[in-house]
Amino acid sequence: MSFSNRITQLLGIRYPIIQAGMVWCSGWRLASAVANAGGLGIIGAGSMYPGVLREHIRKCRAALQPGAKFAVNVPLLYPDIDQHMAIIKEEKVPIVFTSAGNPATWTAYLKEAGICVVHVVSSVKFARKAEQAGVDAVVAEGFEAGGHNGREETTTMCLIPMVRQAVSLPLIAAGGIATGAAMLAAFALGAEGVQIGTRFALSEESSAHPAFKARALALPEGGTELVLKQLAPVRLIKNEFYQQVKQAELQGASIEELRNLLGRGRAKKGIFEGDMAEGELEIGQVASLVTNILPAAQIVEQIWQEFQQELARLRDLPV
Repeated sequence: MSFSNRITQLLGIRYPIIQAGMVWCSGWRLASAVANAGGLGIIGAGSMYPGVLREHIRKCRAALQPGAKFAVNVPLLYPDIDQHMAIIKEEKVPIVFTSAGNPATWTAYLKEAGICVVHVVSSVKFARKAEQAGVDAVVAEGFEAGGHNGREETTTMCLIPMVRQAVSLPLIAAGGIATGAAMLAAFALGAEGVQIGTRFALSEESSAHPAFKARALALPEGGTELVLKQLAPVRLIKNEFYQQVKQAELQGASIEELRNLLGRGRAKKGIFEGDMAEGELEIGQVASLVTNILPAAQIVEQIWQEFQQELARLRDLPV
């Protein structure tokens, strides 16, 4: 079945399915696998030194089939962002997803280099700012999402129609989407594509540690919580480190105390190295719906097939 809308046309992809750029999960293997399956694969630069990012870009490009498309996600608060952006420009990366910062800072620089720019937002306010900054599309990410999130705690089902009403840009939905049925629901609310993190974090090609994948697969409903709202809100699995954070927050810890508790390399320790006790384990609420590890290409196909099946089912409903 052929499919074409503003997102597939803008990004040059077959399906409006985008793999999120997740720290310690989204290397060149995952990005190229999703890209070759017809979606948009994204390299997550937030966990990479500049030289490592260049290596992943080159390996990803070498692994792509004709017509496959990839992007790089850059958190705008990253300390070496100047070097990251220079590498992206030198390597002629076609698409960049920016997040966690002001899109006005780098959008013009990227667009002058002929790069398509998509910005991730968690509120209507920031969606409007992204449109004013001149981005090509926005990702509206709801409270359900894993990793860093918005303080507003607006759910995807509320956020998507509000952003759709507020801006005219092509709109990608994110947060709590792991199935074709959820993708269809997002489209019903005004989205034109979906960005999916957790389901791809729990894929064969994800660079996350096997222990992290196993822990995420076993999560019950309510097994994660959004914490560190004073510092940078992040959704965590409720492990020993989470308990330390929760206790510190209940005791009124200052931002500096929370920053010291977080330290450096917590996410790497948990997601990449497999320390399930002291690591910062970021994952979305929808992990409780995921029951197996599959190749990324199979995940893309399953989501797309279910999207079509659910669309056909709804068309057959009596009216």
